[in-house]
Amino acid sequence: MESQRQKKIAGVIQKDLAEIFQRELSGSFSKTPMITVTRVVVSKDLSIAKVAVSLFAIDDKEAFLEEIKANASEIRYLLGKRIRHQLRIVPELHFYLDDSLDYIEHIDNLLKE
Repeated sequence: MESQRQKKIAGVIQKDLAEIFQRELSGSFSKTPMITVTRVVVSKDLSIAKVAVSLFAIDDKEAFLEEIKANASEIRYLLGKRIRHQLRIVPELHFYLDDSLDYIEHIDNLLKE
């Protein structure tokens, strides 16, 4: 179970990562899909943040996720500039693909048939 501090830190990281993807990294990737940070889970010692992202308007989501993972150090640096007064150590970022919206769309299409 997450503590209040973990939830608060996760919310701050989620908000700041969303802004980083929208504003600062929009031209850094080969393609520019819409990236949504759907969930952040922070470890108890606040050293690791598991970030679930949803990708829209792109065909090969796995390849783009690998591109995000390759740029994780740059993303962590930009995050550190934003949260430097709130945390002593910027957590290591682990990115995962959140395919729940694709699953919902698939179920919706099955129900329409």
